[in-house]
Amino acid sequence: MDIAQLLTIAFAAIFVSNVVLAKFLGLCPFMGVTQKIKSAVGMGAAVTFVMFLASFATFLLYRTLLVPYDLVLPLKTPMFILVIAALVQLVELFMRARMPRLYDALGIYLPLITTNCAVMGVALLNTAGASAQMQSLSLLAGLVAASWWGVCSGVGFTMAMLLMSAIRERLARADVPEPLQGVPIALICTGLMAMAFLGFTGMV
Repeated sequence: MDIAQLLTIAFAAIFVSNVVLAKFLGLCPFMGVTQKIKSAVGMGAAVTFVMFLASFATFLLYRTLLVPYDLVLPLKTPMFILVIAALVQLVELFMRARMPRLYDALGIYLPLITTNCAVMGVALLNTAGASAQMQSLSLLAGLVAASWWGVCSGVGFTMAMLLMSAIRERLARADVPEPLQGVPIALICTGLMAMAFLGFTGMV
């Protein structure tokens, strides 16, 4: 793959098909861990790492095991869930040992990466009809493209988290009407951000 193709994938994953603001995946941590920028950065980094490894591992399994042995229909989703769960456990163990403060700050949302539909969605998109071009690539090129898509999707997720975190920190000091305080105003801001990202539609 050349630089132009990698840049196209990056732009598409971060802006055009942003997992949060275009696909509306991963809204649970997006709403739950964006009260503080530090927590948003930590969650974004963890999700990006898991997306990268999950994209690599699931694409490899898909191309070398599921497709050749005609096991896509019965085993794709269960195997992807198992791979993602194992990767999240590794990240959780590492953060508990090396970054206990961040581990405590993320709380329940860290193990919930296992069931984060954004991670699963990226893994499925890498092997779905929507990414037919990826399927036509050689195994090595496909692994590079899938892994890069995972990294860039994680960057897009982190960017959305940081934008929301900055907005919510300002909203905490704003005079928001009582019925809209908390989640309601956060959802309104999310909708406005999503509308802004619609401007990238069709650019790739």
